[in-house]
Amino acid sequence: MNLPLRPELIGVAPYGAPHPDVPVVLNVNENPYPLSQRVVETIAARVAQAAVRLNRYPDRDFVELRTALAAYLARESGVSLPPMQVWAANGSNEVMTHLFLAFGGPGRCALTFTPSYSMYPEYARDTHTEFVAAPRGADYGVDVAAAAQLLERHRPALLVLASPNNPTGTALPLSTTKALLELTRTSGPVGPGGEPTATVVVIDEAYGEFRREGVDSALTLLADNPHLVVTRTMSKAFGAAGLRLGYCGASQEIVDALTVVRLPYHLSAVTQAAALGALEHQDELMAQVASLRAERDALVEWLRGEMALTALDSDANFVLFGPFEDRHFVWNALLERGIIIREVGPAGYLRVSVGTPGEMEAFRTALKEICA
Repeated sequence: MNLPLRPELIGVAPYGAPHPDVPVVLNVNENPYPLSQRVVETIAARVAQAAVRLNRYPDRDFVELRTALAAYLARESGVSLPPMQVWAANGSNEVMTHLFLAFGGPGRCALTFTPSYSMYPEYARDTHTEFVAAPRGADYGVDVAAAAQLLERHRPALLVLASPNNPTGTALPLSTTKALLELTRTSGPVGPGGEPTATVVVIDEAYGEFRREGVDSALTLLADNPHLVVTRTMSKAFGAAGLRLGYCGASQEIVDALTVVRLPYHLSAVTQAAALGALEHQDELMAQVASLRAERDALVEWLRGEMALTALDSDANFVLFGPFEDRHFVWNALLERGIIIREVGPAGYLRVSVGTPGEMEAFRTALKEICA
């Protein structure tokens, strides 16, 4: 039987990174530290309370969770947002999908600069949004003059930029973000009455908590830019990848638009309860972030020094390094030694997530053997 699959999906493989059963997993940018017993007990207690009412639908506006997330962002970034200017969904992937559903669609386009996160074109594909990808500069930054030309040519509904960028780990300077926000105030699709609209600028800060001292979050620009969205996740810094909770800060107008396209009761009572439990222990979980930052910086120094490789400055929990004449050989040789990293990004380069001290020692030992 032939099924009426959409033509553009024929032969397409689903998204996913290799995940073999090996001792050292450093390929998907997870937090390597499991939640402590204290955090687990709090989450379990919260979920047990929610389970009593699982016969009822959850709070579809998840007000308690939005309030807790707003309080966390105020502490982490110094930006106070009303809870109703925070939106959450099942991972930042779903937040992004909501943005593409609300502002993309047939006859509209989204713009990004590559290399960048490989899911962006899939959000566009699934919402019938044209996807335009232009190359980043030699330093993996965004050239504002080149962006201005692309904005004028394509009039995109969305401009999506990861900062820190995946897979390079590089953060977008706040001055660049400011310049792009100025350019995008009237660079969007022509409105129904012929009036200019804004391009919605999405800064993907999935790894925002790992940024180095002195690197500000794009959240600091929200007050003056109603067309800005800053997305975050609890998967990385909070060590809760299995929770699937992503969120964003945005203007009330944008959040209101996202409520229109979300599925009914999209955040389960269990997800809301577990996220609230984790947020109760944010001090403990953020302490892990500091140790991962230190481990990352030591790794960059070692790759540049002892290994004489290029390692990019990183504001994330991973490092892009190389170049190798045959990066697949290096990747496979590490895998044979029980270590998996990611073969992704510019030609010749590899990306390694920051793990525990023991995992990083195993990686260093193996890489030295291979390169010798």
